[in-house]
Amino acid sequence: MRSGAKVAMVGGVFAVVVGGVGYGAYNMLDGLSGGGGGTDSKSAPAEVKTGPVTKAEIDEASKKFLKAWASGDPDTASQLTNNAAEAGPALTGYRESAHVTEAVITPGPTVGSKVPYTVKATVSFEGRSKPWSYSSELTVVRGLTTGRPLVDWSPAVIHPDLTDGASLKTGEAAAPSIEAVDHNGKVLTKEKYPSLGPILDTLRQKYGEKAGGTAGVETWIESPDAGSPGKTLLTLTKGRPGKLQTTLDADAQAAAELAVKKFSQASVVAVRPSTGAIRAVANNPATGFNAAMQGTQAPGSTMKIVTAAMLIEKGLTSADRKIECPPTATYYGRTFKNLDGFSIPDGTLTTSFARSCNTAFIKLIDDAKDDAALAKEARDVFGIGLNWQTGVVTFDGKVPEETQGEAAAQYIGQGTVQMNALNMASITATARTGTFRQPIIVSPELDGRPIATASRSLPGYVSQQLTNMMRQTASWGTGRAAMASVGGDKGAKTGSAEVDGQATSNSWFTGFSNDLAAAAVVQSGGHGGDAAGPVVAAVLRAGS
Repeated sequence: MRSGAKVAMVGGVFAVVVGGVGYGAYNMLDGLSGGGGGTDSKSAPAEVKTGPVTKAEIDEASKKFLKAWASGDPDTASQLTNNAAEAGPALTGYRESAHVTEAVITPGPTVGSKVPYTVKATVSFEGRSKPWSYSSELTVVRGLTTGRPLVDWSPAVIHPDLTDGASLKTGEAAAPSIEAVDHNGKVLTKEKYPSLGPILDTLRQKYGEKAGGTAGVETWIESPDAGSPGKTLLTLTKGRPGKLQTTLDADAQAAAELAVKKFSQASVVAVRPSTGAIRAVANNPATGFNAAMQGTQAPGSTMKIVTAAMLIEKGLTSADRKIECPPTATYYGRTFKNLDGFSIPDGTLTTSFARSCNTAFIKLIDDAKDDAALAKEARDVFGIGLNWQTGVVTFDGKVPEETQGEAAAQYIGQGTVQMNALNMASITATARTGTFRQPIIVSPELDGRPIATASRSLPGYVSQQLTNMMRQTASWGTGRAAMASVGGDKGAKTGSAEVDGQATSNSWFTGFSNDLAAAAVVQSGGHGGDAAGPVVAAVLRAGS
């Protein structure tokens, strides 16, 4: 397989070329037709081999599979896998549904049990043809019943972006393409802003026709979920794109893309408090899952924004009132502590908020006389869980009504609280203005969709105290270092969320500068100000 072997389909018929020698079209492979893939017990040899597959077996199995695939015999090719029932239709669809008419497959050096290869194909549909290139790989395993070396089947064998249940299609696009622009009219593309890929795909599916575009001819991945957008892999002929204005800001988006790339797993979202307009969304890795808007994680001490609002509203404390911050606090047998066991002997709520004292908040839960008070505050004031209609799919936060120790954990953003960067950016925006404005990425006037509204706003004195406490956090508290480079009227809140089985906590940070709020999470990033903080600061500096 390392000698420059190529598998080609010539003149609409698959053939195999190895070292420049044409083997022609294959109807049968060394008597292996019907060799039993996923249920290979029918042809089980008398003596079944066990143990890891050898290099020779890997070379032989991969070569025979590629030959069978290339010969246009999906039935035989599927029997050379460990899941013939799924492999057969997928291999058939490569020609019949994806309309691949010519292809050259060039294997690379074998790595362990994996054989990588590149595909240079031609897709043809109704007189239109276009080259298509990509890379994929296969893995060879030993059959469970026959002991034969078989290709470990997954849809990614055909194309690396194919997942279970998805399929390749070529034809007139299901939705016209769009030219998405930011609020200033700057064009936004997935090539320049990779994190926007899944968002732009969704916007195209939902608003392509409304934006006035016409469909072209494409090759795409069709998701098994009817509500999920397809992913375009190749455009044979372009339609006329419809122009779609988003609320995004190109400068903030560029800064967000760059900032998250500094970490292996990070997400950030920016929102304009006065309108709810989403200004930036970025993820690393920039894959199909939009963690920034669909993630579900404990947000750590950034949740203290909501907790502080609830406690102040109930009259249990205020920004300048003295509050106890011991090294530990216990509620219904569950003990909570501060980072490195610190305490604040004679501080106020502002001091405990700015230095992120956990125990100060836990000590007040008894006084609330309602373990579910935090859940109600999150829903009724901050709009958490109200089925947001942003224009794309989102998870809108979750604060279940809990009791006893689990309720206490929620006070500091642990336990059953689930948030993502979008939720925390929105919470910060609500604290900033006092009123929840549901985040949006396209105007609701485009499709008349309903926008979620909270049942009430924060009283002015509560919003003012929250904002001032966040200002202190950015000025001299745990957010000072990260926010030092940010100008304007600014505030912040840090968070570190402990995750079971994870050696280092997740880093959370949320902040605002003038009329822009942003929140970020970095997986295993440690303290909020160290990892997520600089990500938020970069977006706040760039955005508007």
